[in-house]
Amino acid sequence: MLFSKILLAYDGSKASNKALDRAIELAQAAPDSVIDVIHVFDFPRVFMGEGLAPIPASVNKDFYDLAEQTIEEVKERLATAGVNSNVELIQGGPAEVILKYAKENDSDVIIIGSRGLGGIREFVLGSVSHNVVQHSRVPVLVVK
Repeated sequence: MLFSKILLAYDGSKASNKALDRAIELAQAAPDSVIDVIHVFDFPRVFMGEGLAPIPASVNKDFYDLAEQTIEEVKERLATAGVNSNVELIQGGPAEVILKYAKENDSDVIIIGSRGLGGIREFVLGSVSHNVVQHSRVPVLVVK
């Protein structure tokens, strides 16, 4: 099966790098295809009782700088592979952003690593990949 609009959720983890390899293989099999890569990040939140504790601006800047570095790395790999691609950095909750992006951009398939860099994980799949698989209206390829 060939896909023309491939959505790759990328966070720089080992599993997402494997997912990137699979996305490139699929794109090379269908020369007119495009890989849309999204890196979803969110700033840290610390709850104290019933409220949020303030996070220093320097910490938020570090998170943003890491996100920028992550998308630059994926851009280099895609350029080396010679595939058509778009790379976006989006702030928000990963599963929700991935699903919304896939719907709004008419993606044919979502490719995601089985476990990302998140701190809370489920037993078989990462919580983000599990949520995407459960709620997606298009095929999802989970790469281990």
